[in-house]
Amino acid sequence: MASKKINRILLKLSGEALLGQKPFGVDPDVLIYLAEEIKSIVDTGVQIGIVIGGGNIFRGEGLAQSGIDRVTGDQMGMLATIINALALQDALERQGLVARVMSALKVNEVCEDYIRRRAIRHLEKGRVTIFAAGTGNPYFTTDSAASLRAVEIEADLLIKATRVNGVFSQDPLQNDDALHFESISYDEFISNKLGVMDTTSIVMCRDNNLPVRVYDMNIPNALFDIVKGKNIGTLIS
Repeated sequence: MASKKINRILLKLSGEALLGQKPFGVDPDVLIYLAEEIKSIVDTGVQIGIVIGGGNIFRGEGLAQSGIDRVTGDQMGMLATIINALALQDALERQGLVARVMSALKVNEVCEDYIRRRAIRHLEKGRVTIFAAGTGNPYFTTDSAASLRAVEIEADLLIKATRVNGVFSQDPLQNDDALHFESISYDEFISNKLGVMDTTSIVMCRDNNLPVRVYDMNIPNALFDIVKGKNIGTLIS
C-alpha cells in the first residue's frame, strides 16, 4: 500500500468501539478520541466515509437468539447504528469538521437518505460521510455494509478498527500463542475462517480488488500512519 497514494478511505467502526469503559451506550471520551483521530487525516486532504455498528446498544443476531424475530431484531440494530452515527457526527462537528449522516433507512427528520452520487459529492467536498443503518436489509452485517459502501464510493482502502492490532490465527485476547499475520490473501482469510470480518464482506472486497487493513483503534495516530502508508496491523489483499 505504501506505493499507492490513498485519497479516499472507508473506516469501519464497531458499535462496541464506542463503549470505552462503559457497560452500555456511548463513552464521550471515546467519541472525542475517534474524532481527533479522524480529523488528523481529514486535515491532510484524505476523504473519509465511515460505517458504524450498533452492538453497544442492540445486536440483531443476539436479539434473535433470545427469541425476538430475526428481521425485527436486525431492524432494531439498524436503528442503533443511526444513534451511534449521530453521536459521532456531533463529535466530529465539535472538532470543526463538516459531517453528514446518510441512512439506508428513511429517517429524514434526523439524517439524509443514502444516495450514492450525493455521498460521493459530500466526500469530494471534504465532508466526513457516515453511513448508517447497515445495508438497510436484515441478515446483513455492518461489515458487509462497510464493504458495499467502500466499493460504491470507490474507496482506495477499507480500514477495519478493532481491539487488537490486526488478524490473528486465534483470538489473541484469549490465547497468547495466537499467530499474527502481517498480510494475508482474501482466500486464505476465508479458508482459515478467521473471524475478524464476515465472509460476505471479504468476498465482496476480493471480487472488487479492494484491500482491507485491520488495526487496533486504541493505538494513537495509527489511523494517520496507515493512510500515510505505514504497515500497521494486517493487510488483507
